[in-house]
Amino acid sequence: MSSTTINMGKIIFYEDRNFQGRSYECMSDCPDTTSVLSRCQSCRVESGCFMVYERPNFMGNQLFMKRGEYADNMSMMGMSSGIRSCRLIPMHRGQFRMRIFERENFSGQSNELVDDCDNIMERLRMSDCMSCSVIDGHWLLFEQPHFRGRMVYLKPGEYRSLREMGISLSRILSMRRIIDIC
Repeated sequence: MSSTTINMGKIIFYEDRNFQGRSYECMSDCPDTTSVLSRCQSCRVESGCFMVYERPNFMGNQLFMKRGEYADNMSMMGMSSGIRSCRLIPMHRGQFRMRIFERENFSGQSNELVDDCDNIMERLRMSDCMSCSVIDGHWLLFEQPHFRGRMVYLKPGEYRSLREMGISLSRILSMRRIIDIC
């Protein structure tokens, strides 16, 4: 089975809440929104899906945003200092595969996932996920079961130590494929 990745999306950042102040349109990754706006307190996703970050260079708390308006709730979503960078999430058509490991450096108990997992402790009998290899597709990892709490976005690649990547999640206990939601 083949897979297809399509990069299409548009997000508009606004300096102030409620879509006020100067704005900046973005259709790809932006490592530092402060290079074009002094701050970002609201945004509108017109198409596609984006991960937004509270610090430049795709660092700090992350938030998944799909089509919609985000007028005045950055602080409620863990973005107290606003959005400082964003990454376009390509639409992926095809298989999803990820191998997760209980310990860093691909060691300890491992499991392969091809669909969402709402609780790795119950379903897979794993206490944590500290490294992984994303083989196909794009995934969101959550610090709590049932896709709750802070999240992190992973694209295809190898992740030897999720902690050393600057991921500030206390644990990773559930995973969701980014599929048909953008």
